[in-house]
Formats: sequence, structure tokens, C-alpha cells
Amino acid sequence: MNSELRPAEAGNQKFLNKLATMGVDVHACFQCGRCSSGCPVADYFYRGAMQVVRLGAYGMEDILLQSKTIWLCAACETCATRCPNEIEIAGLMDVLRSLALKKGIVPAEPRVPKLHRSFLDSVKYWGRAYEVGMLATYKLRSGDLAGDMKLGMQMLTKGKLKLLPQGIKGKAEVRRIFAGKVGR
Repeated sequence: MNSELRPAEAGNQKFLNKLATMGVDVHACFQCGRCSSGCPVADYFYRGAMQVVRLGAYGMEDILLQSKTIWLCAACETCATRCPNEIEIAGLMDVLRSLALKKGIVPAEPRVPKLHRSFLDSVKYWGRAYEVGMLATYKLRSGDLAGDMKLGMQMLTKGKLKLLPQGIKGKAEVRRIFAGKVGR
């Protein structure tokens, strides 16, 4: 047997306990492949959704936390919808990304967390996504200032992006959510 893929009982039990605590049951998978076959971004993965679940069941934390797959997952939930055992695979990807960041592992796709942070900062400040501001922040963080300038200009001229943010009622409530003070 390949030493990289050892049986679940020999896997990282602490990692398996973390997954269980976070509500992800990787042991429910019987490898039907429906998750991977329905994934709209599977062509960009080195390891498909089914392989991620299997590696999780084996307790292969290090391999998973350094994988590009966890960063490229679109979180569209197609995999979970197709899963006959109702495994929350997109949730598993979220857990794996979170664990990687907590452990200080450099993301295999470093632009993805920069986009996530830019989006969350926009929602935190404006109460909703302000696309132009979010994209400007992302471009500064990523260093790719002119990468999609042509597309951005087309979207602006067609009115798909608003130069000024749209206000919402309840900004204070959104900020309380980000501060962890929900219901207080």
C-alpha cells in the first residue's frame, strides 16, 4: 500500500476529530464519484472532490491543507447536492481553508484569500458588496492592477458596476455580526 495513503485508523485522529466537530462526516462517502463528475470547476483541480473526501477519511491533513483544490472550489454546492450521503463537501473545503490559514500554511492559490478578504472587508464596511471598491482593494492586495482592466471598463460602460456604493439599512447590525456580537 502506498505510504501516502494509509488506512483511516492509522490517519491523523486529531484532524478527523476536528472535521467531526465541524460537522463534516468524511466516513459516509462510498466513493460513487457523483460529486467529482458534477463539479463545474473540476477541470482545474489536481485532486477532485471525491479524492479530497477520501484523503479526509484517511486523515491526510498535510496533503489536503497544501492542495490547490481547497482554494479553487467555487463553493457552488453542486457536489453536496449530488451526494447520495449528503456530505457537505463545500463545507469540508471551507473547513480545510480555515485550518490552513490558522496553521499559517501559505495558500496554494494565494490570490483566493486576498479576494475573500477584500469581499468580507467590503461587506463589513458597506453592509453589502460594493464591487468597485472590493475589486480595487483586491487589485492592490494581489498586485495585479491592470489584469482585467478591459473587462472592468466594459462592465462600467454597460452599467454593470456602480461607481458609488449603494447604502443599506442595518449597517450597524452587519458590523456587529463581524464583531461577533450577534443578538447582543
